[in-house]
Amino acid sequence: MAERTIPTHGAFCWNELSTTNVEAANSFYTKLLGWTLKESNVCGMTYNEIVVGGRHVGGIFKMGAEFGSAPSHWMPYVAVEDVDASAKRVEELGGKVCVPPTDIPNTGRFCVIDDPTGATISLITMTGANS
Repeated sequence: MAERTIPTHGAFCWNELSTTNVEAANSFYTKLLGWTLKESNVCGMTYNEIVVGGRHVGGIFKMGAEFGSAPSHWMPYVAVEDVDASAKRVEELGGKVCVPPTDIPNTGRFCVIDDPTGATISLITMTGANS
């Protein structure tokens, strides 16, 4: 992820497409929405950052075997001050932690949760401006 300021607690701050066909997704969204993509290597995989108006707002990457038979899907990220404390609170409120708090090098720490209705979202604590 590119340089950014720390987002406000509770704000949607990143959107990510996990897809089985990166080339088709990249072509579709750049043509449809005029996005610019910046390719980088994150955690040993190719990651395409979505750039709109000079701002990095999301990413696109190819799903690995760990996704099983899950279809391509978008994942919104919401900023929290402390992802570990928030993950604990999720369970107290009747939700489920699907992916436990995990570090993303040079970015922050995230987790994936389901709310009590089964809707999925990611929470993230950003570590600061990064490149």
